[in-house]
Amino acid sequence: MGVLGPTVLPVPAVGAQHSEADRIAERVQLLARLRETLRTRHYSRRTEKAYVGWIGRFLCGLPRELAPQDVDSAHVSRFLSRLAGQDRVAASTQNQAFSALLFLFREVLKRELGGLEQVIRAKQSVRVPQVLARTEVTAILGRLRGTPWLMASLMYGSGLRLLECCRLRVKDIDFSRGEITVRDGKGAKDRVTMLPARLAEPLRCHIERTRRMHKQDLEEGLGSVALPHAFDRKDPSASRQWVWQWVFPAQRFHLDESAGERRRHHLHESVMQRAFVDALRATGIAKKASCHTLRHSFATHLLEDGYDVRTIQELLGHSDVSTTMIYTHVLNRGGRGVRSPLDVPT
Repeated sequence: MGVLGPTVLPVPAVGAQHSEADRIAERVQLLARLRETLRTRHYSRRTEKAYVGWIGRFLCGLPRELAPQDVDSAHVSRFLSRLAGQDRVAASTQNQAFSALLFLFREVLKRELGGLEQVIRAKQSVRVPQVLARTEVTAILGRLRGTPWLMASLMYGSGLRLLECCRLRVKDIDFSRGEITVRDGKGAKDRVTMLPARLAEPLRCHIERTRRMHKQDLEEGLGSVALPHAFDRKDPSASRQWVWQWVFPAQRFHLDESAGERRRHHLHESVMQRAFVDALRATGIAKKASCHTLRHSFATHLLEDGYDVRTIQELLGHSDVSTTMIYTHVLNRGGRGVRSPLDVPT
């Protein structure tokens, strides 16, 4: 019987493995550059999360052998078309993905993104916003108590978005002028809206309770909050100053890894969302409403009261008046609007 020679096992292609590892590293580095660029330009953390998510999804769909620097507009076109054609995403979702890719090419890769004429566009839906009647708003507010009642009242009475309400700081409330300053709202814009007179005293009492809680936090060596745009590097003491504290702070502390200390974040929006849904259900109102419906109702009821669209545009913080014009559907209701021919007496 002959002697068997040594068993020869297949040797992995070291060069290919190294190349694959390099490609993975390149994509990880690209996402890191994307995050850094977004933060340098002061984009919100939510936008950062969305953009990084879309770019990661885009990169995962590319051929494995393709390096990020070799990506061109044809790959982008196919990706966006697939979102609309196969995934059937909403137009706003496709637009967000496009914005993320546009930012990647222009701001990170320093390349213009052209040749997208053939992209299949998701159909833009035109929907009339859900609006609550004044009696329905009153019924919902009547089912809320404490902080959720105050926040819901501000969203309806001042036209605030939910996250804008959660992010209010003490310095943003001007009781003497009856105003609320919304900082860094949607589109990174500041605006001023009214503080309803009926909410002045309840809000004063709430802020006084918040002040006592902050004082206790300071006594325990805490009391720091996150500041916008690394302002704490300019003034290290600012994060513990009363004026920078959240109007609606969370009850629990969290560990802020970037600062390395325990802090109170603002109240999470899900707390208000759950409270609103429970209140809506308790009223028996058969409408698909959310916290944002209070903002829609604010604009609609102002129009019903005869205020002009431009004024409402400023209060809502819309860049384009056409966005505000969607609320003019209310002019077709009641004594101001068009009467049905069936309702005209003969």
